[in-house]
Amino acid sequence: MAKTIIEKILTRHAGRSLASGDVGICRLDFCFSQDGTSALVVDSITKFQRPVIRPKKYAMFIDHSSPSPSLGVSQVHSKMRNFSKANKNLFFDVGCGISHQLVIEEGFVYPGALILGADSHTSTAGALGAAAFGMGSTDLAVALTTGKNWFKVPQTLKIIVKGKLPKGVYSKDVILYIIHKLGSNGATYKAVEFSGEAINKMSIDARLTVTNMTIEFGAKCGIIAPDKKVGSYLKGLGLKKYQDVYPDKDCKYEKVIEFDVSKMSPYVAKPHSVDNGSTAESLGKVKIDQAFLGTCTNGRLEDLEIAAKIIKGHKVASGVKLLVAPASQRIFLAALKKGILRVFIESGAIILPAGCGPCVGTHQGVPADQEVVISTANRNFKGRMGNPNSFIYLASPATVVASAISGKITDPRKFIKGGSR
Repeated sequence: MAKTIIEKILTRHAGRSLASGDVGICRLDFCFSQDGTSALVVDSITKFQRPVIRPKKYAMFIDHSSPSPSLGVSQVHSKMRNFSKANKNLFFDVGCGISHQLVIEEGFVYPGALILGADSHTSTAGALGAAAFGMGSTDLAVALTTGKNWFKVPQTLKIIVKGKLPKGVYSKDVILYIIHKLGSNGATYKAVEFSGEAINKMSIDARLTVTNMTIEFGAKCGIIAPDKKVGSYLKGLGLKKYQDVYPDKDCKYEKVIEFDVSKMSPYVAKPHSVDNGSTAESLGKVKIDQAFLGTCTNGRLEDLEIAAKIIKGHKVASGVKLLVAPASQRIFLAALKKGILRVFIESGAIILPAGCGPCVGTHQGVPADQEVVISTANRNFKGRMGNPNSFIYLASPATVVASAISGKITDPRKFIKGGSR
């Protein structure tokens, strides 16, 4: 029977043939949790009175509130450190970076892998051809003490992204546009497989943005079939032993949807929903108070490079705060070495430690009442950044820094010279 990528990966890990709708018990290749979900993982494992059976296949990350903004969070961090010492699992402390970036940089993700994370944006790893699912802390605790978990095989929605991206349009614009068109529940409990000319031409950094946001229209996971770019990327990380997985030509998709992005404009998600989309150009009268460049969606080196090219020689508008948080320490150091962080600092930006920054609203940039924020993050729900009385717009790194320069939401093409992207 012909199978989709997800059906193949789950079949391989269940040890028996699975198709969409089937429930299987699957062995896991890697698991992780972060400081917002790890405390319950620890409590559950303590209650189970069973050990973590493969501690080197489990990592804890301090990224959401890093460094700690309060006594309560410090206690959670301490709990994580103590658990990791006792169980000898992998541990990434304050300043290392965001879990979703680090699992990739550290070589824990590869084509055909089955990844489980106690975080909804675990789907990010699908850009490398892995099946990556977010689950709750208790489910993760079960997986850690058994090495397995149950999965209901999702149907697969195939999205073909055709055309060449125009100047000033990036993968973030594409995924915001797709979410706007399909709606926040457009792929509920489905695996979403991305393909097409536009996807093929994207860098790995750009593809990670797409799979990261798949959860924002209801998907169980997002995935892109591995190609030579993935092979080269993983070779650079020292990964060579893995088996690529591709969909069978005659496999059955729940639906196939095509998008032509050749005439797209820079796109923005308006408050308070990710599917509330509009062009950046149409929002030119919206003044901003804060701009944020970073997160597991757009805190990678390519994102910082794109933004730096635009802001170089300009200043952040008076009354606007531009916050920049690289997604990992490795990215931070690379941006430092290339002079990218210097460009941001000279423009008036504030550089934050590698981590999630103000994305989840615990610290490092909680907006005041009625303040407007434009961010490269993946969510703009009411209260997402810590204040339900603020307004969050989502956009690409290019649009975010162009807006920081202008003091209002701005189409970045105004700052992009010639044929440069």
